[in-house]
Amino acid sequence: MAEIVFAAGAPHAPGLIGLLEAAPADVKDVVTTTYRNLTEAIAAAKADVLIVFANDHLANSRVRAYPDFLIGMAAEHRGPYEWFKPWIGCEDYTVKGSPEIAAALFDGMTRRGIRMFAQNENLKFDDNISVPVLLTNIAGTGIPMVPVLQNCTVPPIPDQHRCYAVGKALGDFIRNDLPATMRVALLGSGGLSHEPGGARYYFIDEVFDRWFLDLVASGDHEKLLKELTLEKMEAAGSGGTAELLAWVVVLGAIGPKPGKSFGYTVHKDFKCGVGAVLWDMNANLPKQRAVA
Repeated sequence: MAEIVFAAGAPHAPGLIGLLEAAPADVKDVVTTTYRNLTEAIAAAKADVLIVFANDHLANSRVRAYPDFLIGMAAEHRGPYEWFKPWIGCEDYTVKGSPEIAAALFDGMTRRGIRMFAQNENLKFDDNISVPVLLTNIAGTGIPMVPVLQNCTVPPIPDQHRCYAVGKALGDFIRNDLPATMRVALLGSGGLSHEPGGARYYFIDEVFDRWFLDLVASGDHEKLLKELTLEKMEAAGSGGTAELLAWVVVLGAIGPKPGKSFGYTVHKDFKCGVGAVLWDMNANLPKQRAVA
């Protein structure tokens, strides 16, 4: 039985790279501490593959033909996509892919009734994949990556219940379809509260962010699925906060686990709340918190 050895959720605001040096010291401290801890945890997990779920910001598909989940099957993943380079302000990178695991993921999810799409060509990555890849030095670790771009933008988007069900199927796929000795890392990339390009472009809902971080760190998935509604995320930042559904996929895969946050901060130039959670894969919570 393959094993999930690392699971985390983290934001991917482009300012975390391009504008970090100009940020106040206390803000930089939270950002660097957070991603240093995630980097060390990924390395310590000795994962054989990293599967990343992240919002596709309309870069890879047309609105009228928009997949809810799009798997990147390339042998190498290169980014950022040319169009986004000046905006993101980060260096070019190349991460080894895993076409075999990507194909197995597509087949395994299909057998479990989860419709995903897949593409052999290199996907167009903006901050969704580029920021976590660079801040956690995935290219340097040599861990192969399978990116899954998720629809958190084009209505109707898969809600928290659907994303959790996708995650449960993902966990079943990992444990039962992948080679018995394989070690798998999972990352949900996106959020926290933000409203990109909206009327509240500089609005950050600190109350929501702190509530969400505490909730997902608690491992109470029953409360999570009841209270993390699309309406609540929309109120915390239209068109951006729903990226947290990528975290929900990861939570569905691992089941109730306690997590640890490395602080929370806001900075107006990031236009997004910043905080991450790393879940303890060796811990188990009381059964009453599990979700059927």
